[in-house]
Amino acid sequence: MITRRGFGAMVAAVPALAQPPAAPQQTPPVGIPDPNTSVTPAMRGGTIAVIPPFQGSIEFTRKDVALKARPFPMTQVRLLPGIFHDAQDWNQGYMSRLDADRLLYNFRVNAGLPTGQSQGFAGGGSGNWERPADGQRATELRGHFTGHFLSASAQLWAATGDKDAKAKADLMVAELAKCQEKLGGGYLSAFPASFWERLDRLAGKPRPPRDPNAPRVAPDVSQTIPWAPFYTIHKIMAGMFDMYNVGGNQQALKVLEGMADWADTWTASKSEEHMQEILNTEYGGMAEVLYNLAAATNNDRWAKAGDRFTKKVFVNPLAMGRDELRGLHTNTHIPQVIAAARRYEISGDRRFYNVADYFYYTVSTGRTYVTGGTSNAEGWLTQPRFLAHELRQSGATAECCCSYNMLKVARHLYSWDADPRYFDYYERTLLNHRMGTIQPKTGHTQYYLSLTPGAWRTWSSEDQSFWCCTGSGVEEYSKLNDSIYWHDDAGLFVNLFIPSELNWSEKGFRLRQETKFPMEPATALVVTAEKPVQLALRLRIPGWLQQGPTVKVNGRTLDATAAPGSYLEISRAWKTGDRIEMAMPMHLSVESMPDDPKMQAVLYGPLVLAGDLGNEGLTERMVNGQEGPNTFRMQMQAPVFKAAGDDPASWIKPADQPLTFRTTGQQKDVTLEPLHSITDKRYSVYWQVT
Repeated sequence: MITRRGFGAMVAAVPALAQPPAAPQQTPPVGIPDPNTSVTPAMRGGTIAVIPPFQGSIEFTRKDVALKARPFPMTQVRLLPGIFHDAQDWNQGYMSRLDADRLLYNFRVNAGLPTGQSQGFAGGGSGNWERPADGQRATELRGHFTGHFLSASAQLWAATGDKDAKAKADLMVAELAKCQEKLGGGYLSAFPASFWERLDRLAGKPRPPRDPNAPRVAPDVSQTIPWAPFYTIHKIMAGMFDMYNVGGNQQALKVLEGMADWADTWTASKSEEHMQEILNTEYGGMAEVLYNLAAATNNDRWAKAGDRFTKKVFVNPLAMGRDELRGLHTNTHIPQVIAAARRYEISGDRRFYNVADYFYYTVSTGRTYVTGGTSNAEGWLTQPRFLAHELRQSGATAECCCSYNMLKVARHLYSWDADPRYFDYYERTLLNHRMGTIQPKTGHTQYYLSLTPGAWRTWSSEDQSFWCCTGSGVEEYSKLNDSIYWHDDAGLFVNLFIPSELNWSEKGFRLRQETKFPMEPATALVVTAEKPVQLALRLRIPGWLQQGPTVKVNGRTLDATAAPGSYLEISRAWKTGDRIEMAMPMHLSVESMPDDPKMQAVLYGPLVLAGDLGNEGLTERMVNGQEGPNTFRMQMQAPVFKAAGDDPASWIKPADQPLTFRTTGQQKDVTLEPLHSITDKRYSVYWQVT
C-alpha cells in the first residue's frame, strides 16, 4: 500500500500522460460551486499576472477582515441522538481508552524524564507511526498523534462537557511542560534536536545516485532528510493552541509561545533561498498555527514567523489562477492553503485570498470524486478533470486527512461571504466521506476511502496504527457540532441538518433542530426564548433540491420560498413555541466522470449510493489494522449497467428498507444504499453505464 513515504516513488513511476482530449465541459455536479458564478469569475477565467504575486518579500501588517458569518462556539451547540451523536460517542469511547502515559512516553524519553506508570502501563510506547526511539523500528513522526489528541480533547470537552477528557488533556499539557523545561524551555518534541541539523544540512541537496550493483544495506539515517519534522511540531503546537483557545488552559499558551519562540529563532537564521528549500519537506500547518497565535495574542512576531512558511513555488501559480497541482502530495499542501486563508483574514492581503479561493475552486470542481474526497495514492496524479484516468492508477483514493482539511478550507471561504454553496460541498463530504469512515462502537478510523470497484473498508487498530488519519479522525468526530449554526449581527444561519440544540445565550434564544435527516427528507426547528427576540433566521436551501421547498411556520405554509443553492430568510420576533418545518424531497441523480461520461455514480439527494457486492473473500486480517485495501490485488469485476432512460428512477427502484434501492432489468441487479452505511462489505461507487 502506498503511503506518504512512498508517494514520491509512486509519482515518479506514473508514466507521462499523453495529453488526452480536453475533458468535456459539463455543468459542475450538484454540491460543487459553479465556476461561472463563483466568487471571483475574472480570476477563474485564467487571467495570468505578468509578475508572480509572491516574487518579492512578504511583509505582514495586521488588518483584520470583517467576516460575513461566524460559527457559534462549540460550547453553545449540543448534538441530539442520531448518526452524528453516535459517531461522537464512538470517538469519545476510543479517546477515553487511550492511556496518557503511553501518549507521553516518547516525549519523556526524549527529555530524559521517567516514563511514568499507570494502571495497565508498565513502559513502552505505541506502535506504527508512534514507535518509540528505544524500539527497533522507531518512527520519525513520533509525537504527532499526541498533538492531535490534545486538539480532540479540547474540542470534545467543548462539544460535550466531558470533564474527564479535559482533565486528562490538562494533565498531559502539564507533563509536556516539564519535558519542554528539561529541554531548555522552548523546543518540545518526541524526537531529538539532531533532526533539525539533518534538515538544515540536507535540504536542497540532491540525493546521490544509487549504484544498482551495490549490495542493499540499511540507509545511513544521518544522511537522509528526517521524515517531516515540522509536520509533527505543528500537530503539537496546534494541540497546545486548541487546549488554550478552546479548552481555556493557560499553561498550554505558555508552552506554545515557547515552541513558537524556538520556531521563529530557528527559521530566522536561514536565508530565504534556503528556507524555500527546507519547505520542500512536509511541514504541515506551521504557518496556520503561528497566524492563529498572532491573532490570539495580538503579537505580530508570530505572524512574521508564519510568513517564512509560505512556499512560493506552490502559492504563486494558485494566486495567478493556474492549477499546477499534478505530482504534488495532497495533504502536504492543503494545510498551506488553510494557512493562506488565515493569513488573509488577519491582514486583508488579497494575494492570500486568491491562493485559497482558486485552490478550493480547482480542487472542488476538477479534482474531487463524487464523495467529496480528493487525492489518489496521497497525491494529485493527473491534470484536473481527468478523474477516471486517475482512478485507474491506484485504489488508494481519497485519503481521509485530505477531506478533513478541505472542510477547513471550505469553512474559511464560507465565513468571507456566507455563500451557502460551500455547505453543499461540506454536507456532501461530511455525509459520504466522513460519516462512514469511523467504525461503529470501536471508534477506529480509516486511512483511505477507496473508490475502486470491489473495495472494502479497512480500520485502524486500538493502539498500533496512529496514522495521520487516526489523528485527524479523533479531531473530526470530536467537533461534529462546529458548523451546524453560524451567525452575523442580524441573525443566524442554519447550514446543516443535524439533530442538535443551539443556546444563543447572549440573546436568550434557543433553537432545537428535530430531524432524522438524511434518513427522512425534512427538518423542524423549535424556538425557546426568554422573551420575543427579533432576528433573521436563514435556512440553507440545498443545491441538490429540484425546486424551492415548502416551509411552514407554526403550521402555516409560507407564501415565499427560495431557489436551491440559496437561503430562505425569515425575519420576525421569535417566541417560545415557534416551529419551522422544511420538507426536502430527495431524488435520484447520476454524476459522470468528467473524462468518461459512461463512468457514473448514483446519488439520492446528497447521499452517494454504493452497490452492496457482498463480503466474499474478506478476512479479519484484511479489514483491521490496514492503511487501505489491496484492491488491485483482489479486484472484483463490478456489473455493467444499461440505463433505461435519462432519469435513473426509470431503472433504479426503491427497495424494502429506507434509503435502499435496487437496479432493475440488468444482467446482474445490485442493491444500492448510502455509502456511509456499508461498513463491512465490498462495494462499488462508480459503474460503467451504457
